[in-house]
Amino acid sequence: MRFVGFDLTRLAARFLPVRPASAAIALVLAAFAASANAQDLTPAERTRIYDDLERDAKEIDRFAGVLKKVALLAKETVVHIEADKDVESSGRHVEEAGSGVVVEIAGRNCVVTNRHVVRGAAPQRIKIRLADGRELQPKQVWTDEDTDLAVLALDRKDDRDDNIVAARLGDSDRLDIGDMVLAVGSPFGLSHSVTFGIISARNRRNLALGDSGLKYQDFLQTDASINPGNSGGPLLNLRGEVVGINTAIATESGKNEGIGFAIPANMVAPVVRQLVEKGRVQRAFLGVNLDARFGVAAAQRLGLNRPLGALVKEIIPRSPADAAKIAAGDVIVRFNETRVDDDTHLVNLVALTPVGSEVPVVVLRDRKEVRLTVKVGEKISGQ
Repeated sequence: MRFVGFDLTRLAARFLPVRPASAAIALVLAAFAASANAQDLTPAERTRIYDDLERDAKEIDRFAGVLKKVALLAKETVVHIEADKDVESSGRHVEEAGSGVVVEIAGRNCVVTNRHVVRGAAPQRIKIRLADGRELQPKQVWTDEDTDLAVLALDRKDDRDDNIVAARLGDSDRLDIGDMVLAVGSPFGLSHSVTFGIISARNRRNLALGDSGLKYQDFLQTDASINPGNSGGPLLNLRGEVVGINTAIATESGKNEGIGFAIPANMVAPVVRQLVEKGRVQRAFLGVNLDARFGVAAAQRLGLNRPLGALVKEIIPRSPADAAKIAAGDVIVRFNETRVDDDTHLVNLVALTPVGSEVPVVVLRDRKEVRLTVKVGEKISGQ
């Protein structure tokens, strides 16, 4: 059995040499030994230290209690997934494993996972294993290639089962760098494994994932240990809420090296809702071609201290942008009340906007801000 997980092979990594680190550790240990020999503890001092440690341990135990509660909630909602797939080149079957999480979508319990976990497998060749050992088969599978998300619809009798519990989706926009998170899944087939770490970075975009890129990226980066088989499992905050779906690792060895990526919950929620309600994801269309090479020099010429926003290179005729009087050379700095970081950020913001919505747009034109309103259309294949 293979365990599903992407490698970001284009991301280089550097490692510190071992010997200097070992030498430093040896010096610290030597210094510790010298100080210990120079000042032996009296019985009274030893007792005082034990008392201090008892108080400190109680403080740590209170924090550990939070982690235990989150892990307990996750046990009910996280599932192990096995998919029997066809390999096109050889015509043989391969069984791959990943993870998923039960979420309530449009009034029904469904399993959310990564598309690459179940890609190439018919619903009847997918197994969903719950924490209590029961195995279910999805009634239907919906996928979105552009975000690598998938939804497995349960049979109605399973959907109504009181023992199948849905996790809560959290607000990933509230996350800050340094916030503590837990990753839950089936690394190497070891189901319901829990690891702990922090949010290392937000808004990671333009990553080369495996043999193909994803069109819409806004990853959370975490140092919580994520390995092959974790794909599709949840990233949880300390409130027990799902704030991301674990998707990829950056590695040179195929194993965890402290750089994992999760799709943020605020991108997951609208995608999976549309998959369940419509069977596909309907994305908005603005009608601009953007300049991906927008750099410092160009930004300064336009009156910006740094490349902030998205530089419009071309307007597609008779598009929503054309109707709203957005022009080539404009820098879109705000879209729907959100500051635009760069071109990929704008692409994400437009894609997640409901089709037909009228949204405010702020552009920088001739060093002045111009406020416009655009009614976004529906993106069709090839746009």
